[in-house]
Formats: sequence, structure tokens, C-alpha cells
Amino acid sequence: MRNISDVIEGYLKQVIELSEREYIEIKRSEVAEKFQCVPSQINYVINTRFTPERGYMVESKRGGGGYIRIKRIRLHQKSDLIAGVIKHLENGATQSMAEDIVFRLLDEEIITKREAKMILSAIDRSTLLLGLPLRDEVRARILIAMLFTVQFQSN
Repeated sequence: MRNISDVIEGYLKQVIELSEREYIEIKRSEVAEKFQCVPSQINYVINTRFTPERGYMVESKRGGGGYIRIKRIRLHQKSDLIAGVIKHLENGATQSMAEDIVFRLLDEEIITKREAKMILSAIDRSTLLLGLPLRDEVRARILIAMLFTVQFQSN
């Protein structure tokens, strides 16, 4: 059974895909009311599931007429996306950041589900039994090496 965060994420992604504009604007309270949850649950979903690593840009305006704008970031070529991700990894990668990157590559159909599972296994904290910040540096290096291989295969 899917949890409420998964349901909200799926709903917002569907609204984005069906939108005629490049973005959607939502009111946190309206979405919370639709799913009968607290508005902070909507914040949680947006902050964890709609990140730049997953291919989204989020803007918000507070106040009475406030809104949350979610825009899908799409690059023109797969190699551009991979190059951007590699540059983003130069300072290391936390577990959640690396997972978000892998999920985005999967969503963009740059890697297969099987490749995603292998990458996630290789970069998992239980595999990299190192202390921080070394673990994040090693995780980023492994991910960069894998991405270079994917990048040159997709050109």
C-alpha cells in the first residue's frame, strides 16, 4: 500500500504532465484539504520529492495570495543532463542526494531499473562502511565513474 507522500507526489507529477504551461502553481492548503492531511505534509513532499536532483525547480510566495510553483527541468540532451549531474557531484554526495539523482536518471530513461538498482547498491551507506565526509566523497566518485560510462554509451 502506498503512503500519503507517494500519493501526493503522484498527483502533483500528473498535474505537471497534464499542464499546458511549463509549471504548475498550487496552494498548499488546497492540496492538503484534497488529501485530508496537514499542510506540512505537502511541504515535506515538495521538499523531498521535487528537488533539483530529481529534475524540479520550486518557488514559493508566502502570504494571502501565496502559491508554490513547481517547474519540471528538462535538458535538451541526455549527455547535458549527465554532465550537469557530474558537475553537481564534485563536492560529494549524501545518500539522499545520490538517490535523488538515480531516480531522476531513471525518470528521464537514461538508465534502466536494473542499472538503478545496481547503482543504488554500490553507493548505499551500508556498502560504503566509511565515516563522513569520506563516505560522501567516495559515493560521489563511484557515481561519477558510473555516469561517465553511461554518458559515453548514450552519445
